[in-house]
Amino acid sequence: MTSAEPSFELVPGAEESPVILHVPHSAREIPDEVRAGIVPADGALERELDHIVDAHTAELAAEAAAMSHVAPWRFVNRLSRLVVDPERFPDEREEMLAVGMGAVYTRTTQRAPLRPEGFDPEPLIARYFRPYARAMTDAVAQRLAATGRAVIVDVHSYPSAPLPYELHGEGPRPPVCLGTDSFHTPPELVEAAREAFAGFGGIGLDSPFSGTYVPLEFYGRDPRVSALMVEIRRDTYMSEPGGPAGPGLRRLAAALAALVDATTR
Repeated sequence: MTSAEPSFELVPGAEESPVILHVPHSAREIPDEVRAGIVPADGALERELDHIVDAHTAELAAEAAAMSHVAPWRFVNRLSRLVVDPERFPDEREEMLAVGMGAVYTRTTQRAPLRPEGFDPEPLIARYFRPYARAMTDAVAQRLAATGRAVIVDVHSYPSAPLPYELHGEGPRPPVCLGTDSFHTPPELVEAAREAFAGFGGIGLDSPFSGTYVPLEFYGRDPRVSALMVEIRRDTYMSEPGGPAGPGLRRLAAALAALVDATTR
């Protein structure tokens, strides 16, 4: 991928669908000019990507979209979150700054240096973070204009064992964790997700990860925008860390499609 290519893709769905499946952490791609500012050697970087990437979640979202009665829209990050993490607050509101994982990471999952001391994140914020945020804001605005509402379903995965960077890794790690927001996650959206993922051996709320992504223009302001984060424990569908997907992926795609259908009605 060259620096001229977009770092994200909006995959159209049905015009009448309010749903956007948001896939921010599925990619491993790091442009050469960004790689030059990353400390670990190639082998160590590959191992870090194995741990930090939400592997196969783009495939999961694509399969779910194909199975849905009314196709949702998909907003997919095509670059690794080690370039920028589009879901972090770009300022001091971000609690993950405590472990060097704000919008631009300076530490790895093991809390080792990822970028050198004194690294200036602003060029990466300008080149990658802000265009992504604007495009996602536009995608939500388009769903509001077309349907009168927007439903963001954040598609993530997480490891079965906690990693050192996790701030809340001591809590439960259910097969499916639903991340919620007090303003943007209505109870009926949580209930629809509970029903859709009921067959996977347990569903938890906000542990080990909480919250969900809403573009800042709408965050805490527009109740027409609802959102839910779906965090899937990786051992339910793949070999950890960073290995191939197994048969669980298709079952999860069917469950995600069921959530999309319930939300679209």
